[in-house]
Amino acid sequence: MRVTTALKGLGAVAAVGLGAVAVGRSRFDRASDELVGELLSEADARPDRVVGGERRIVTDTDRTVTDDDLTDLPDPVRDYLDNAIRDGRSYVRAGRLEQRGEFRLGGPESAWKPLSATQQVTVRPPGFVWDATIDVAPFVPVRVVDAYVGGEGVLRAALLGAFPVADADPSRELDEGELVRYLVEAVWFPTALVPGEGVEWEARDDDSARAVLEHDGTRVSAVFHFNDRNEVERVVAERPRETDDGEFERATWTGHLWNYRERDGLLVPTEGEVEWNLPDGNLPYWRATITDAEYWPTE
Repeated sequence: MRVTTALKGLGAVAAVGLGAVAVGRSRFDRASDELVGELLSEADARPDRVVGGERRIVTDTDRTVTDDDLTDLPDPVRDYLDNAIRDGRSYVRAGRLEQRGEFRLGGPESAWKPLSATQQVTVRPPGFVWDATIDVAPFVPVRVVDAYVGGEGVLRAALLGAFPVADADPSRELDEGELVRYLVEAVWFPTALVPGEGVEWEARDDDSARAVLEHDGTRVSAVFHFNDRNEVERVVAERPRETDDGEFERATWTGHLWNYRERDGLLVPTEGEVEWNLPDGNLPYWRATITDAEYWPTE
């Protein structure tokens, strides 16, 4: 009788716990969906322009990348974009990436944990929502949403996708850090790097150039390094990094990219790794394969 009563009590506790997880996960899902909805709704705002002497709504399907769009660029940038964007390719307005790989939460001695993520991106205006699940232990995932929407950075994390463990306060540093991320990751949406899409290029040498992007009062830059195949092999930027005491310090942040493949008229890297370059050594913390990519409008 006592055993039966105890089991019933444990069942009630488990039911309450599962209920709390379900409620928390639903709340986190809803917040993530709202961010994606806001991101895509801003991309749906289509400004009117004068075309052929008359003012009308212009969609991205009306615009394809031409040789004229690549004039007056530093040589390595022009060669890269000419290589990465197939003739007649429409400008990408929005897209989605699927990632599978590993993530490291902590210092250089921390273990790599399995990662899966979906990233929604828009080009005009620049923005993204990265929704990831990191398995920190068997059957114990952490859900992370990292985003730049409406000119503001967002960083949230929840254990089991239900119990918040991080929710970054709004700040200029957070906005800057997320816009830097957008700029560096534009290699997966290379029409976003064509002049006229918000990015300006500054010549450096035969193998690199600096990209500058300003949006909603935030200005960031990154140095793109190109190989002899006219591919971006790494991108280096200065990015705010939050310290253990909650303050921000600027640190060098590098993305390495390889294994380029053509997807829907765009030549993009399918593998990469990101690291902080700190005084006491490099700290890689993300490495993954892009398992799927979808662009809108299509080629």
